[in-house]
Amino acid sequence: MYEGAVQDLIDELGRLPGVGPKSAQRIAFHLLAADPTDVRRLTDALTEVKARVRFCEICGNVSQEPQCRVCRDPRRSDEVICVVEEPKDVVAIERTREFRGKYHVLGGAINPIAGVGPDDLRIKDLLSRLASGVVTEVILATDPNVEGEATSTYLARMLVPMGLTVSRLASGLPVGGDLEYADEVTLGRAFEGRRRIHA
Repeated sequence: MYEGAVQDLIDELGRLPGVGPKSAQRIAFHLLAADPTDVRRLTDALTEVKARVRFCEICGNVSQEPQCRVCRDPRRSDEVICVVEEPKDVVAIERTREFRGKYHVLGGAINPIAGVGPDDLRIKDLLSRLASGVVTEVILATDPNVEGEATSTYLARMLVPMGLTVSRLASGLPVGGDLEYADEVTLGRAFEGRRRIHA
């Protein structure tokens, strides 16, 4: 335990996701040893992001405008919506350059243990977007884990009766992976998503 401001900084850094006590301590001491100009740039960046960045009023992605760049882009199709859990998922999909539709960010996944239910997510906003009748397909791109699967199943049960094409991103074995190290869920999804090989 350290005194005063140093311990306060370690405690605050330790509250960040993925930062444990040791990492928080390392970062704190790095900041203490850093040039004051570098620390000032970091504090300015944090202040700026909190002041200027918001969530898109349409899809929930991060943006400095009322609408994000994807929602503003007239070249993107309004007929297909890809549903993701977090804004970072939008970035991951955009890097593939395969998807030309729009997004809907839920803001998480159903997780009863953590107290997150359907009403805590942006599901009502999604249903409002679908009410116009423009959207014909919804791609469910939630994470391939228990919470993501629960969220995907919940949404599919709600959306399929609406007459929409509802699909789920394929998942399974990664390239370069070994079967012996694959868990049962991953291996099961790989079997479900198998494709026929044509000569």
